[in-house]
Amino acid sequence: MFKERIFDLFEQCVMTTLSAIIMLIASVSLLHLTVSIVVMLADRGINSTTPENLQAVFGMFFTILIALEFKRSFITPSAGKQHGIIRIEPILLIGILATVRKFIVLDLKEIDFNEMLGLSAAILSLGLVYWFIQPRYQPQPPALQSDNF
Repeated sequence: MFKERIFDLFEQCVMTTLSAIIMLIASVSLLHLTVSIVVMLADRGINSTTPENLQAVFGMFFTILIALEFKRSFITPSAGKQHGIIRIEPILLIGILATVRKFIVLDLKEIDFNEMLGLSAAILSLGLVYWFIQPRYQPQPPALQSDNF
């Protein structure tokens, strides 16, 4: 019992430290994104919506979203869990987000067929596995209403 408490305290310290690190990474990324957008608009004005600029901006968005999903999925739920801290769904979701981010920042002029095929297979595989492990929603039939008052 005493060893479990020590380990729980250690786990809580690790989770708190990881939370702080992820918050720092997300904050710095958000600051970098904000500065990049302000500089882009100041330099180029309304003509800043070229595909390269949009790819860079949305790539930064996804970086922040991945960090936030990592924090929300792995670190926050583990505080109240009894059965360990690793679950497969968040790993798959983060993998899907990272692969989608790669597709967004991809330069179609420089990619070869094998790389595109590999990324497509990765996103398809991640999506299929995620679909297979999700519990199926089964709607319940509506309750029969009685006409008796």
